[in-house]
Amino acid sequence: MQPTPFWIKSFLSVKKGKCNPFIRKRANTLTARSSAPYCIPVGGNDNKEEKMKTKKKFTTSQLTVLGLMSGVLLLMAYTPLGYLNIGPLAISFNVIPVAVSAVVLGPAGGAVAGAIFGLTSFGQCIGIGGTSAMGAVLFGISPVLAFLQRFIPRLLMGVCVGYIFRAVRKKANIYVSCAVTGFFSAFLNTVFFMTALVGLFGNTEYIRELIGGQNVLLFCCAFVGINAVCEMAASTMITGAVGTALSRARLIPASQIAVKQSI
Repeated sequence: MQPTPFWIKSFLSVKKGKCNPFIRKRANTLTARSSAPYCIPVGGNDNKEEKMKTKKKFTTSQLTVLGLMSGVLLLMAYTPLGYLNIGPLAISFNVIPVAVSAVVLGPAGGAVAGAIFGLTSFGQCIGIGGTSAMGAVLFGISPVLAFLQRFIPRLLMGVCVGYIFRAVRKKANIYVSCAVTGFFSAFLNTVFFMTALVGLFGNTEYIRELIGGQNVLLFCCAFVGINAVCEMAASTMITGAVGTALSRARLIPASQIAVKQSI
């Protein structure tokens, strides 16, 4: 039986995680700046697999909550449950599912729910799921700008409230964090909506007539004052209650609530 060649022994010793003296000597000679012996670490692929496993992933239950909130958004958009029309504007309760999605799944969930909210809001401009008097007029002026004015504010609102929940959760318990998230979902929805309205359509005759020569800030406050207060009050109370229930059911990821455990 022929002896095993030297190069095969060296290869097998390195593969097993051992350091062949000849290979160590060569490595130390070539790598003057390093005092560590040349060895192939054992279990390198295992470490990568462990890191992949530790990456945060949404559970089936959490994705189910997102699907449920999306369904609630569509239900509210196509029934009188979601909007209470008052003149050219409407009190919208669709900010609540967006806030709940942001609480459960963070900015990503808020963005998905906010996008659905924005699409259904734009649909009202063309008579899908109800009719918005203002939306119909704005769509007649510019369909593209009307889409941007309806969609972008709701998308941004969903992302922002996801980060707001994470920030507040570091300082407060789960109920307060959810309630604050609900409040800001309605508040930011109003701010972004009116900013886009004035920014995109402020020079049109329709908006100039509504402003009537007033200060823009005073116009916005007077125009959406009652609507905004109703939305904020409803969203604050309902999001606080629903978010607390979901937390107790362990449907909010640890990354969202890891800082403070009291409820």
